[in-house]
Amino acid sequence: MPTPGDVVAGYVVDTLLGRGGTAQVFLAHKDTQQVALKVLNPRHRNPEDINRLHREFELAQQFSHPRIVTVYECGDDWLAMQALDGGSAKDLVGTDQSWIIPIKLTALQQIAGALDYIHDAQVVHCDVKPSNIMRARSGGAVLTDFGIAQELSFADGPRRPVVQTSLPYAAPEVLRGQPVTAATDQYALACTAVELFDGKPPFTARTAMKLVDLHLNATPWPISYRHKHIPRAFDSIVAKAMAKDPLSRYPTCTEFITLLTHAVT
Repeated sequence: MPTPGDVVAGYVVDTLLGRGGTAQVFLAHKDTQQVALKVLNPRHRNPEDINRLHREFELAQQFSHPRIVTVYECGDDWLAMQALDGGSAKDLVGTDQSWIIPIKLTALQQIAGALDYIHDAQVVHCDVKPSNIMRARSGGAVLTDFGIAQELSFADGPRRPVVQTSLPYAAPEVLRGQPVTAATDQYALACTAVELFDGKPPFTARTAMKLVDLHLNATPWPISYRHKHIPRAFDSIVAKAMAKDPLSRYPTCTEFITLLTHAVT
């Protein structure tokens, strides 16, 4: 993997920003342009992961939205994209100070708008979670990582792709192998909202099998019982966004988060 000072496809590596399961992300620059440079780990430079990286680039490239990451160019094992300097929404998780509540709600509102935008373009993100919501120091949240996103035109085809989602945020229909829809992202956004305000996702378990069972069969525990500043309406609004039947969720992510915002403020 590159180290500070190394040059990758003309980009000078400045510092490591973060590590993921398949790649590392570096702050880098080319002339005066600063970018986030995603580089696949050596053991993930295989056809499957390279195709996923290229697909991430191709999908993100078709969007023009202030709350969706801008991608610049892509090589065999690297992707240059918009550099964001405010960390991720993970940094907001579980912080109870009153001054940070509007920041959490604003981030959720912005990501809800981004999700509705891609849904209108017939794309489902399939991996909404705090670590895929980046923030700028100047304010504002940005949706990133379209590596497992699905186009709705293919999501219900005869050779429907298997969605490799993050279990703590996985909608029941994904776990059942059913088609993904815009409501799939809404479920994950609801899990994300719970994590931001409660410090953990709505379902946690010691084993993957138990976690799957909870998503399929359990009702989320009301977090208003643990947090005095959270009204009971928060729980009922989240419960609808996490309905086991996708058709029972809200029509849009924006409607869901708007109701949540009105309940909390």
